[in-house]
Amino acid sequence: MEKEVIIQKIRESLADGFEVDIDDIQPDAQMIQTLEMDSLDFVDMVVLIEKNFGFKVTAKDFEGVKTFNDLYEMILSRMQ
Repeated sequence: MEKEVIIQKIRESLADGFEVDIDDIQPDAQMIQTLEMDSLDFVDMVVLIEKNFGFKVTAKDFEGVKTFNDLYEMILSRMQ
């Protein structure tokens, strides 16, 4: 799968799962603030990623993930 296709799939999944406008999900935007996430929302995000991309996610995977671009890079690196 191409990087752009994966990123678009992530954006669509997050917009749907967190009920936000897809245009708010910009690469440099702060993920937690944009999605208004609390600790339970991280569980939802883990399930969303595992379901859509077929790999297990750990807390360590989220170390340093602050922006959507960080999230994209984490998912892309895990898919390789």
